[in-house]
Amino acid sequence: MPTLPTAAFSISLDCELSNVPGSLGQLCTAIGAAGGNIGALDGFDVRGPVLRRVMVVHCRDEAHQLQVVKAVQDLPTVTLRGWWDRTFRMHEAGKIFTSSSAPLNDREDLSMAYTPGVARICTAIEHDKNLSHRYTIRKNTVAIVSNGSAVLGLGDIGPEAAMPVMEGKALLFKEFGGVDGFPICINARTADEVVDFVQRIAPTFGGINLEDIKAPECFEIEERLRASLDIPVFHDDQHGTAVVTLAALWNALKITGKKIEDISVVILGVGAAGMAVGKILMDAGVGEIVGCDREGAMYSGRTGVNSAKQWFGDHTNPSRKMGMVSDILKGADVFIGLSGPDLITASDVRNMAKDPIVFAMANPNPEIRPEQIDGLAKVVATGRSDYPNQINNVLAFPGIFRGALDAQATTITEKMKVAAAIAIAESVTPEQLSPSFIVPSVFDRSVVERVAPAVAAAAVADGVIRKHS
Repeated sequence: MPTLPTAAFSISLDCELSNVPGSLGQLCTAIGAAGGNIGALDGFDVRGPVLRRVMVVHCRDEAHQLQVVKAVQDLPTVTLRGWWDRTFRMHEAGKIFTSSSAPLNDREDLSMAYTPGVARICTAIEHDKNLSHRYTIRKNTVAIVSNGSAVLGLGDIGPEAAMPVMEGKALLFKEFGGVDGFPICINARTADEVVDFVQRIAPTFGGINLEDIKAPECFEIEERLRASLDIPVFHDDQHGTAVVTLAALWNALKITGKKIEDISVVILGVGAAGMAVGKILMDAGVGEIVGCDREGAMYSGRTGVNSAKQWFGDHTNPSRKMGMVSDILKGADVFIGLSGPDLITASDVRNMAKDPIVFAMANPNPEIRPEQIDGLAKVVATGRSDYPNQINNVLAFPGIFRGALDAQATTITEKMKVAAAIAIAESVTPEQLSPSFIVPSVFDRSVVERVAPAVAAAAVADGVIRKHS
């Protein structure tokens, strides 16, 4: 089934049209015939016998962009003055920048912001390092650290290529949580190198957000940093995904009428996200969980797997089910995909239990597209913004770090994560809840307002807040 046009592949067309009746209609018809979806039209700029306008067209992929451009170029009443890929244009020179928060208008400002006044702040922090969380950017700044070894669904693409994602993360931190995130992509391949680097930069930041680091190294890295640092360390690919998935599952179960302790869940992809989702679902009391990778089901005693997968097999799949994902999905209530594109079929979903729940969350392309199982699944969610029910970490990490920073937490506990999941789930009111609305919109700014205080309260209750001397 062909993919639908999306803003991710949208283009802008700078068109000059003959100022005669029908020219605009011909342009729109040609774009539609080429499969483009017009997303926006700006105002007319009439210049005698011609008129100029820029229009936005959503396309399916880069090859489709060229088809649309060719269709416009072939029109005798239209001159294409230029066109550009809107996604690439947005990323030119990056998506974030630094800005000052202190005035610097005269010598008095300078003497306080810098020498000699700044020395007083330095001396105070020397005597009490905890003051750095009040009088420096540590109070509101998180390092977004990646080595580019597991970026989105793209794999090991390296630190340079990972930077646009980390910049995007920083943008989301600021827009939704008011947190200053700083992207740091490092040329580090081993767990020792990553841990050493983060430990050395930790005095600059109030928290560490690990991002797009491949398994199993990511587990060791997070564990060691949590043990050695007194600031929150959060691997978002694991725990952000797990928190939002749990929130979505709670609401999806309300629609199906099933109880969490009675359901069978199949997780495809036992990497960082799959492991964390499995663990949080275990803690939530899910009846049966079976994980699958490209070789089939995880079970106790399966050989040839790393220690993390071995642990997963030992603590899930009590019936020791074996086979590929198509076999394991038979009779299952929930599918959670955290792997790659087009890995299950409509037939697989048809073989699931009544009113199946399908979370196909691989990015950028899901394990199965929602339109392929329309009418088969009771609830469908993806990781994409162009389908309903986007299970997006942005619902979790801005509020989790906002709450952790506000409470001056020294770590992020399991109770803080569960508090975030509850707050996200409750952001969907009973009146709003439907098969196409199980999680709040990522643009619902009130989500952070619910998540942050819930996380902060959990930090206080767990006693993991900073003590000032």
